[in-house]
Amino acid sequence: MKYLQSEFTPDLKEKINRTEEQLKAHLEKLVSEYNSVFTNKNLDFEAGIEIEGSDPFQPGYHSSISIGIADESNELLDIHIINIWECESYFLGLPISRNIPGSKIAGEFLDESFEDILMELNEYIEEQL
Repeated sequence: MKYLQSEFTPDLKEKINRTEEQLKAHLEKLVSEYNSVFTNKNLDFEAGIEIEGSDPFQPGYHSSISIGIADESNELLDIHIINIWECESYFLGLPISRNIPGSKIAGEFLDESFEDILMELNEYIEEQL
């Protein structure tokens, strides 16, 4: 779901932070639950959250979760990434890396519910097994 800068509220920031924390906790649970199963198949299973930037309402901020599976030689076999929030500057509808006069700031928040994301992650892991 896209948010314009005028829609950036403390409630939205709290929702972003809460979602990131909930997903981080769930990923830790998934790693502890499935790590031994993947180890028995000689595969490396890792999951984590990546956050770039410090303020969700500043361009360049990006948060996502990823699950990666590698073989015993550490060659990546598959990766699944879900973006949580991304804030960028736009000029004439195109993302830009610098803030120039006339540009707008907007953010993109994931459209799925927390439960849908959990289901998607579990389905992905089961597919890989």
